[in-house]
Amino acid sequence: MSSTEKKPAANFNSRFGYIMVAAGAAIGLGNIWKFPYLAYGGGGGAFIVVYIILCIVLGHPVVEMESAIGRYAKTNGIDAFGVVNKKWKFAGFINIVCTFLIDMYYIIVSGYVLKYAVAYLTGGNFGGDREAYYMNFISDPVQPLIYSGILMIIIVLLLSKGITELVEKVTKVIMPLLFVLLLICGFWALFAFDGAIDGLKFYLIPDFSKFTWKTFADACMQVMFSVGIGWSIFVTLGASVSDDANIRKDSMMVTICDTTVALTAGFVIIPTVVGAGSKMSAGPSLIFLAMTDIFSKLPGGNIIGFFFFTAIIFAVLSTYFTILEIPVKCVEEKFHINHRIATVICAVFIFIGGIFCSLSQGHGLLSGVKLPWWAYNTGVVYYNIYDWIDSFSGYILLPLGCLLTAFYCCKVWGYKEYEKELTKNGRDGKLSMYDKVVMTVVVPVLTLIVILNCFGFIN
Repeated sequence: MSSTEKKPAANFNSRFGYIMVAAGAAIGLGNIWKFPYLAYGGGGGAFIVVYIILCIVLGHPVVEMESAIGRYAKTNGIDAFGVVNKKWKFAGFINIVCTFLIDMYYIIVSGYVLKYAVAYLTGGNFGGDREAYYMNFISDPVQPLIYSGILMIIIVLLLSKGITELVEKVTKVIMPLLFVLLLICGFWALFAFDGAIDGLKFYLIPDFSKFTWKTFADACMQVMFSVGIGWSIFVTLGASVSDDANIRKDSMMVTICDTTVALTAGFVIIPTVVGAGSKMSAGPSLIFLAMTDIFSKLPGGNIIGFFFFTAIIFAVLSTYFTILEIPVKCVEEKFHINHRIATVICAVFIFIGGIFCSLSQGHGLLSGVKLPWWAYNTGVVYYNIYDWIDSFSGYILLPLGCLLTAFYCCKVWGYKEYEKELTKNGRDGKLSMYDKVVMTVVVPVLTLIVILNCFGFIN
């Protein structure tokens, strides 16, 4: 062990509190807009079957590994990987960079959600052309930043109290409420549209004819992003997990909670979109265009629209509590400064990065700035700042983070020492041959598939 000092961390007040905070960190916008779109294009039930399997063999094992690393090290996401071997701090650094980049564009899209929640609260008037309304808003140089700034201030104020204090109390309330609101939206739409039943059948009945290797790679990436692995979420949370906690059981519960919300989001959106005869679009526009169009046709649409976007705000807040805490903890410990000051510093830098992401959207001031991206099947293509950061963080840094985490536990830390921490010297079971195969073979292969897909080698 290196000379890196372990520092005591505040523990969560209850197992339920930890599970809600951890699940809240994983459950976010990706569950709401990206999972339904991928499930729709991947054959509905076929995608669901594969996604659940990937959650078992990819999501859950990496949650376990990251949590064990965090609890053992009891320090920030960079130094945690250096406790066993200081040369491996680079793995933690990659994770932090990934988190920082995701934070930048995530806060901007979160501002869109707040805008639409306010719009529904004040009457839900989007004019005659919803697409024009959306494009005008995201292209505006000021409005998206105002709404994003409001959310960031709220998050900073709550997070300044500490991840195991006020944040735990808030998350224990908003996470169950998020699930309830999504169910209300789903059942409301299901009974409002005759065609929604056909959409529900499509969602639940597998159609493997639409499932391709690219779809499989996208499912792998979605598990990483949705469950929250590869960017130090559970390393950071693990530092505040007590030795009495059963990481194996808690990791399973976190994965189940996240998967349940993703499946519920699909239940809300796919039958609704199909039933209304709307277009299933990719990215944020799915909820800002398709869903608002649908709510306009529903009885009580303004009310259900407000509930829907409020639910997403809850998901945003629960996620940001942790993904902002990741760089905050690093700054706090590296520079030996107060937690509140570290929170403000990180929030300011993330928001500055978010400004560039915002101005690159739609017809914004920086929409003409394009960054190169190489792919085997297309050659060099050019993305705007937002899309480039999204692709780089999601399709390269996330799988790379998972790959390095698995290698670290298997080879650097070693099975025996990893097992001691994971199971607390056998108290919570043992590391089976299945576990070792998953760590050594399955996780690395799946992460490489995502990276190969990103560069166009898998179609």
